[in-house]
Amino acid sequence: MKLIVGLGNPGREYERHRHNIGFMVVEALLSRARAELNQEKFAAKVGQGTLAGERVLFLEPQTFMNLSGRSVGEAARFYKVPVEDVLVIHDELDLPFGRLQLKAGGGSGGHNGLKSIVSSLGSEAFVRVRFGIGKPEGPNARERVSGYVLSGFDDAERRQLEELIGRAMDMTELWIREGLSVAMNRFNRKA
Repeated sequence: MKLIVGLGNPGREYERHRHNIGFMVVEALLSRARAELNQEKFAAKVGQGTLAGERVLFLEPQTFMNLSGRSVGEAARFYKVPVEDVLVIHDELDLPFGRLQLKAGGGSGGHNGLKSIVSSLGSEAFVRVRFGIGKPEGPNARERVSGYVLSGFDDAERRQLEELIGRAMDMTELWIREGLSVAMNRFNRKA
C-alpha cells in the first residue's frame, strides 16, 4: 500500500490558494483511482483506491499545514506503510511556477508542513512531489511569503493549472508503477 498525502489548509477560504495545491492534486487523483475521501480519521479526510495497480490510501490532513505530520504519522503507523512508500504533494516556493520535481528525502526547506511530517515520521526519506509556485520578488519579499502562499493563483497561472496538475498526477502514477528513479528521470528535466 502507498500513502499519498496532499498538503493544504482546511476550509473554503483556503480552497484555491497556492498553499493548497497538494489538496488540488489529490482531489484530481481520486477520479483516476475511482476513490473518494469518504472517511474522517487521523484528523484527516481519508479515502482508498487503486492507482497503477496498487492499493493507495489518500490523505488530506485537516489540522492546518503546520501540524500535518500528526495525520501522516498516525496513518502511516496504523496501515504500516514504510516511509519510502509515503508520497507528499506540496507547494514549493524554491521552484518557479510551472516546475514540478519528484524527490526523495531532503530537509523541509522552511516548509512547516514538511517539517511537521519529518518530525512525526522520524525520517526525511519520504517521497515528495514539489509543485513550484514561485515566490514574491522585490523589497521585503521574505516578509510577504505567508501572504503569498495564502493567496490565489493569478489568471495566467490558473490557465496552466489543469495541465500542471495532470503532470503531477502522471508523476505520482509512474512512481507507483515503475519506482522513483524511473519517474525522476522522466519528469525532473527542466520544463
